[in-house]
Amino acid sequence: MKFARFEGTRDAYGATLAKLGHEDPRIVALTADLAGSTKTSLFAKEHPSRFFNMGVAEADMMGVAAGFAMSGFRPFASTFAVFATGKAWEQVRQVIAYPKVPVRIVATHAGLTVGEDGASHQMLEDLTLMRVLPHMTVIVPADAIEAAAVTRFAASHDEGPVYVRLSREKFPIVLDEGYAFELGKSPILAAGTDVSIVACGVMVSAALQARELLGRDGISAEVVNASSVKPLDRETILASAKKTRAVVTAEEHQVAGGLGSAVCELLAEERPTPVVRVGMQDEFGQSGSADVLLAHYGLDAHGLVAAAKRVLAR
Repeated sequence: MKFARFEGTRDAYGATLAKLGHEDPRIVALTADLAGSTKTSLFAKEHPSRFFNMGVAEADMMGVAAGFAMSGFRPFASTFAVFATGKAWEQVRQVIAYPKVPVRIVATHAGLTVGEDGASHQMLEDLTLMRVLPHMTVIVPADAIEAAAVTRFAASHDEGPVYVRLSREKFPIVLDEGYAFELGKSPILAAGTDVSIVACGVMVSAALQARELLGRDGISAEVVNASSVKPLDRETILASAKKTRAVVTAEEHQVAGGLGSAVCELLAEERPTPVVRVGMQDEFGQSGSADVLLAHYGLDAHGLVAAAKRVLAR
């Protein structure tokens, strides 16, 4: 499968946030000395009085963002995923999640595809850290179109905190223009009967490629875009598992605690089903180009094909 267009989810976020700033004067943006990398520099250029560079002080940024939210503003706090969820986890827990404050934490540079920056910056545990927090919504857009839609959703979501996970690299566009994001819903991008591939983020495009390769071997794969990691679309995932009776999960993240764990927890309680989880298998990454790293760790179409055949062999 060849994709016609590639775009970065962080680019879509930055452009959308800048537009939203014109529509809603309550929106403020904060960053920890990474405006250019997180693309919040676009917001800063158009709305300088509502942009705050907190310096290399991520914990302080989360506290200030909480204060803004408590004062009636709609804050977006952005930095690299390793800093947003690792360095500032205590502050996120204590002053954002615990009081259920509507701060939008939009983290870029997540996962293996940070690439050459290496293991220290390839955050592979952030979904686990955010998903475990009560009140926290967790979203991983499949492409730039969904990233823009999720940014709009987050801007108007005042029911509690939101964590949005974005990438550094440009990845394939897999959704149609005009796509409408709905929290707690996982669209079926391609129907199938033999195996369900439940994926999020960059792994959605890999799942669509894997589906084509599996089709050549007479295997019909269903592809589910589980961008809403928390809350999970229980109904869609259970129905898909009931139909195919075999599931592969796919995420650019540790298999422990992320999307794969969420799906396994659901199926174990509601519909026991054979599952193979594709992701990082309890190891850190290393420096290298994004595509080479994904292939090396089996987080590409060929890795998903192998996983689908393993689960079907059961």
